[in-house]
Amino acid sequence: MDNLTHTLTGIALSRAGLNRWCPHAAAVLVLSSNAPDIDAVSGFWGATAYLHYHRHLTHALVSIPVLALLCAASVALLFGKSIQLRRDALRLAATAAVGVALHQGMDFTNIYGIRPLLPFSAKWLRLDIISIVDLWLWVVLFLAATAPLLSRLVNAEIGAKGGSGRGLAVLALSFLVLYSGVRSVLHARAVETLNSRLYAGQLPRRTAAFPSSWNPFAWRGLVETDNSYNLYELDLLGQFDPSAARTLYKIAPDKITEAASRTEPFRVFLAFSPYTFWRIEKDTEEGLLRVEAMDLRFGAPPEPRFVASAIVDTAGRVRSSQFGFGPLRLR
Repeated sequence: MDNLTHTLTGIALSRAGLNRWCPHAAAVLVLSSNAPDIDAVSGFWGATAYLHYHRHLTHALVSIPVLALLCAASVALLFGKSIQLRRDALRLAATAAVGVALHQGMDFTNIYGIRPLLPFSAKWLRLDIISIVDLWLWVVLFLAATAPLLSRLVNAEIGAKGGSGRGLAVLALSFLVLYSGVRSVLHARAVETLNSRLYAGQLPRRTAAFPSSWNPFAWRGLVETDNSYNLYELDLLGQFDPSAARTLYKIAPDKITEAASRTEPFRVFLAFSPYTFWRIEKDTEEGLLRVEAMDLRFGAPPEPRFVASAIVDTAGRVRSSQFGFGPLRLR
C-alpha cells in the first residue's frame, strides 16, 4: 500500500484504543506503520537495486521484532522525559510490532506482493485484492483522522468538549477489514469467470485479476494460454466476452532472450515478474536488436511500467541492459 494509507491506518489504530494502553501510541504507530518502507533508500543505487531490495527483508516476518524494537527505541529517545522504561518498554515494543505487522499484511493484499519468508525463501506472495493506491481507503481513513480535529475546532468555538475520535477510528478499521473481505470475494469471482471459458479453443494455463483503484467491480483480467496473453477489462456487473481480449502473442525463447536473461537487470526482474511478456525489435543501429521483458501486472505495450531492456547483437552479445519503471531507450 502507499504510505498515506499506512500512516492513516496507524493513526486509526492509536485512536481506536491503543493510545489508552501505550504512551505516545500515535507516534509509535505512525513510525512503525511506515518503517518497513525504509528499504526505499535502495533507490539511490538505481532502479535494479530498488526492485531487488524493495519489500525485501524489511517486509519479511523475521523483521517484525527488529523493526518494532527500533521504532520503540526511537520514540523512547524522542519522548524520554515522559516515558518510564520499566513500565512502558514492553508496551512500546508491542504496539510497534502491531504497526509493522499490519504494514506487511496490507502490502500482502496488493498486486506487488511481499516475500514474507526471507531469508529462507525468496518466493513472492500476494493476494491481488486491493490496489496499491485505493481511493476508498483514502477517503474513509482520512475522514476518521480529520473529523475529530474539525469537531474539536467547532466545539472550542462554542465551549463544548470535543470527542476522542475513537468511534470513527473503530469504524474505519472495521471498514478496512470488511472491505478487504468483499474485495477478496469479488476477486475470486473475477478469477472464476476467467477460468470458466475457452480461449481460441484453448484452456487457460493461468489466470489473474488485478483490482481497480476505486471500482470494486472493475478488474483487469489476464489469461495466459500456450501461445498468448489475453488482457481484459472485466466488469463483474456486466457480461464477459472472451473474444473481447487484447491479445499479446508470446515469442519462443532463443539465444537473444537467453543472453538478455543472464544480465543482472533481467535476473532481478524475472525473479520478480510472474507474468512476463517478451518482445524483440530492430534497434535504430543496424545489426542490433532491442529485447524487452515487461510485467503485465503493471502495464502492457505501448505503456509498460516495469520493463527490463537490453541491446543485443545478432550473435547474442549484450551491449547494454537496464531495468526501469517505464519504456527504456538504451544505447
